Parts: sequence; structure tokens; C-alpha cells
Amino acid sequence: QVQLVESGGGLVQAGGSLRLSCAASGTVSYSETMAWFRQAPGKQREFLARITRGGSTNYADSVKGRFTISRDNAKNTVYLQMNSLKTEDTAVYYCNADLASDGFLRNYWGQGTQVTVSS
Repeated sequence: QVQLVESGGGLVQAGGSLRLSCAASGTVSYSETMAWFRQAPGKQREFLARITRGGSTNYADSVKGRFTISRDNAKNTVYLQMNSLKTEDTAVYYCNADLASDGFLRNYWGQGTQVTVSS
């Protein structure tokens, strides 16, 4: 069974940094576009950053210049380096990826990891 497993969330003070990881598990042939989203309490899920297999990236304005997305194609893993964190960055962070398995390309979501930024 193919899954995305996030890690790296936690509690950090404003101005601090965290690095999230998201690894695909199961029988995955390769990964295409991988992305990060977040959802704060009472708000809709928000796009943060996206990276193609070739390494092209784009970011939401809210995180541009503070967050960096990267990936390891050999490990089917995507990362999100978050710097200069603000209290408004508090949310559950989700990874999303197009993964090839059993000859099919499907879209998957991770289970989410909590990030809490304290003042």
C-alpha cells in the first residue's frame, strides 16, 4: 500500500526554524510533482509550495522567501525548510504527491504533521 508519511513537525518559537520531511512508502516506481499544503483551525487548506521532478518550484506569496521546498527523487521524499516562522504559520502541514505504482499515476495525501509557533 502506497503512503506518504510526514515527519518533523513540533513546537517552535517565533523566528525559529523547522524542517519537514515527507517520504513515500510502499511499491512506488517514481514520483512526479510533490507539494506542501497546510490547514489552520477554521480555515481552508492552503497551498504552500510545489516542486516538479525536474526541480522547478513555485511558492505561495505567504511563504516566499521564508520556506524552501526540495526533494530527493531516489528516495521519493520531499522536504520543506521553514525559516523565520511566525505565529500565523501554526497549522497542520500536509504533503501531496503524484506517485507511480503498479503502472498507474495517482495523487496521494499524507496524514499531516502539526506545527505550532509560539510567540
